[in-house]
Amino acid sequence: MASGARIHEPVSIESQPRNVREMTAAQELKPVFRELLGDPLPVGVRFWDGSRLGPADPRATAVVNSPDALRRILYMPNDVGIGRAFVNGDLDLEGDVFAALEALSAAAPENGHFGPRAWAHLVRAAVRLGVIGRPLPPPPEEARLGGRRHSRKRDAAAISHHYDVSNEFYRLLLGPTMAYSCARFTSADASLDEAQVAKFDLICRKLGLRPGLRLLDVGCGWGGMVLHAVENYGVDAVGITIADAQRDLAQKRVAEAGLAHRAAIRLQDYRTVVSEPGSYDAVSSVGMFEHVGRSQMAEYFSVLHGALRPRGRLLNHAISTPEGARLGRNTFMGRYVFPDGELQDVGIVIQAMQDAGFEVRDVESLREHYAMTLRKWVANLVANWDQAVSLVGERRARVWRIYLVGSAVSFERGDIAVHQVLGVKPEAGVSGMPLTRAGYV
Repeated sequence: MASGARIHEPVSIESQPRNVREMTAAQELKPVFRELLGDPLPVGVRFWDGSRLGPADPRATAVVNSPDALRRILYMPNDVGIGRAFVNGDLDLEGDVFAALEALSAAAPENGHFGPRAWAHLVRAAVRLGVIGRPLPPPPEEARLGGRRHSRKRDAAAISHHYDVSNEFYRLLLGPTMAYSCARFTSADASLDEAQVAKFDLICRKLGLRPGLRLLDVGCGWGGMVLHAVENYGVDAVGITIADAQRDLAQKRVAEAGLAHRAAIRLQDYRTVVSEPGSYDAVSSVGMFEHVGRSQMAEYFSVLHGALRPRGRLLNHAISTPEGARLGRNTFMGRYVFPDGELQDVGIVIQAMQDAGFEVRDVESLREHYAMTLRKWVANLVANWDQAVSLVGERRARVWRIYLVGSAVSFERGDIAVHQVLGVKPEAGVSGMPLTRAGYV
């Protein structure tokens, strides 16, 4: 032990002066919230003992239901600790939850960790409130993956964590289209279903689909894109997914639509498409690329390039962020929502597509549309809350609530976006197929 080092004995709440012991949670934690959120506080805060901080009539209130919230954050002083407290019900939000998340996001600690002053205030308050103790177990909804990142086995486990939850849950959340990706709102009063159909139409037009062509939909979800393309554009289509529940329902939807002779849904990893060279005229990848990862990006585009015939088109629709972001173990999203997920910079995506041999012909951002989509999903979840809880349990429903609201705020702030990037596989010695925006919009 270094010279002069001292071992501090645990501080007992009973050893504190009487006037200290009788301070409310709000009084003890006021320096923490001021350090994190500024003064005056942008939201109200209510504590387990009934004490409060913030405006008298706030638009939104953060509710600290239990001192266990402090203990969780002490051991994980980042958004994982905060997320665990929220998932377990130790923390909650009331009122305008979008306004609450916007204010909290704007004040989020740099690099996701509490600064030294906020940390010191939190430790001091936790000691004085008597909430120091052993770490609490994380909620069981937290993902636990093993093996090499983005190996086929681990990717399947990551996908299963998010998608093999309950088809009925996804139906009440997403609506009849079962489309789990950014919609496209062509008018302010468009419904979610109308906007999802408009998104499918936009992709089909960009891909130049017409009768006689063959489409591959990578990460086909519950079959919405496949069904729309076959029914409305006369193509033959194959959809692939590595989520069992998605495959089962997508196959059922295809059969019920009487399209089994023209559409197939397979349980298949995109990497195995390499065995089908030149089999498709068009490839759509909608909301799947986030699971691929930077390390696999070159292989991903190479495989899809190889699957296309000359002059075939690829439409890659994916969430993006400047410089990219990896949803690691020290993030709420990485632990509870999209384990191993990665967001790429759209510039890197374009370069990777070109490196794979594509001629990139069009790039379009639908950022504002995704914020609107997420707000619709939140409305569906809130309106069907009791049914959602009965299907997936309260903790998992809480994961989805905070994830959807937080994502909407991130899109509205411009922290993340969603881009459709269209590439054409040139014919040897011939420039790519003539294509202008006027041709499909």
